[in-house]
Order: sequence, then C-alpha cells, then structure tokens
Amino acid sequence: MNLSICTISFRHQLISIEEIAQWAQANHFQGIELWGAHANNLADQPHYDKHWLATYGLKTTMLSDYLPLLVSENVLYHKVQHLCRLAKHWGASKIRTFAGGKGSLDYTDSQKVELFNRLQKICDWLAPHGLNLVIETHPKTYADSVTATQEMFACVDRNNLQLNFDVLHVWESGAEITHALDELLPHINHFHFKNISSESHLSVFAPENVYAAAGTREGMVPIFEGAVDYQDFIEYLHLHHSAGIANADTSLEWFGNHCKQVLSRDRYLIQRLQQTCLSA
Repeated sequence: MNLSICTISFRHQLISIEEIAQWAQANHFQGIELWGAHANNLADQPHYDKHWLATYGLKTTMLSDYLPLLVSENVLYHKVQHLCRLAKHWGASKIRTFAGGKGSLDYTDSQKVELFNRLQKICDWLAPHGLNLVIETHPKTYADSVTATQEMFACVDRNNLQLNFDVLHVWESGAEITHALDELLPHINHFHFKNISSESHLSVFAPENVYAAAGTREGMVPIFEGAVDYQDFIEYLHLHHSAGIANADTSLEWFGNHCKQVLSRDRYLIQRLQQTCLSA
C-alpha cells in the first residue's frame, strides 16, 4: 500500500509546499494527494513540479478537484483542460471529482442520462492525455451506494473512469465494507482512509463544516481509534487481494487538528500492520 498525505489536511495552516514535502519524506510517505486549490495557487511558481517533488522521493498520486459537471459544455471543457495541464505538471495520472451534487435516489431518469453523458465526455477529453477520472464514493452524490456506483460505471462505460473507495463513506452508506470492496474491485484505483468516533458525528464531514476554518472537528479520530474497523479491512485487503489492489495508492485524509502528529502515527501503525500481514 502506497501511502500519501493530502495537502488539504494543511488547508488552514500557514505552511509551504516545501515544508509539506520535507515532512512527508521524513515520515516515510510515498506521495501526496494535491488539492486542486493548492495546485492552482502554485501555478505561478512552475519550479514546483513533478521533478522537484521527486527529489524528495515523492510523487503526486492524485489531483483532487471538484468539476462543475452541469455547467455549459464549453465551460466544463476548459476547466478539464486546465486540470489536465496541472496534472501533467505534477505527474499525476488521476483527477478526482464527485458524481454530481445530490444522492442517487434524487435523480430523475433524464438527469441520470445527463450526468452519465457528462462523465463520458470528461473521460473522452482526459483519454488523449493518459489521465483517469476518479469518482469518490460519497454521500449526496450519485456514488452513494454500491448499487448506484455499479450502475454509473456500467452506463458511463469508459476504461479511464475509476473509483476512489472512501472506506468511511462506504461504511456510512450501510454497506459491509469488505463486501463492497469485492463488488467494486474492478473499478478501484485509490483509497481514502479516515475515521469517526461514532455514527452520530458523521455530519462533521459535511462540506459546509469540514472546509470551514471555524468548523467543529468533534468526532474525528485516528484511523485505528474509530467506528470503522481498519485493522480488519487492511488485513482483508492483504489476505484476499495482495497481488493487486493491496498495493494501490491510499491517502490518509485527515481533516482534524494536530495534522502532523496524527498522520505520522497512522502511517506508522498502517505500515506495521502491513508488515505483519506480509510475514503471516
């Protein structure tokens, strides 16, 4: 499992990309997931790029952004081309977005067709650049359940449409996470790991809270201290999928306080568990 930090974890801190890279290297991460806002803000400093990042032994595992799927096709096309340039500059092969802004059950048939057509177009625009469009499992989007996510992939039917399997949000949907993993396996090329103390605190990840500097962080806990059983999930990955998906890119998506302390310890505990799995 190749572990990345998310630069979004440092969104409310006065910290440079150089300090993030130095810290990630010192704490034995393999990559960074670069937030689109950060990539945009670094565009006028082109010496920061994939080659610079490689000097720290790191790579950009994913460029995470929010494509406005239902704007005019011309506006969307230019946004996608801009992200292609940023992804190429940073050496990322994946652009993350969300499948719309409402739950799968809230779509009419015509709205579904429109959503799937837009995802097809984006995939077709990315393909000549060798880039993948990665949809994240997330509530209040079309990828809010295993069944809806499978339908989306079947209808869009593009090889470069792939899935970011956010373990917490899959659990939040009510699915059994290892069963969901097996069902969605052909599409997965990235994981997000985060945890919560209990189901009652899930609203802490609502966008209007999690992106707000003054938002609450109550209930956010380290990977192995929450309601989702990550030890069981990681052991299952290595037991049943060690030849492939167990080596996928995984981002530790921490939104809480004390970023460096929490991420450093989570990285250590995950890699120690992996070593135990490999030696078993």
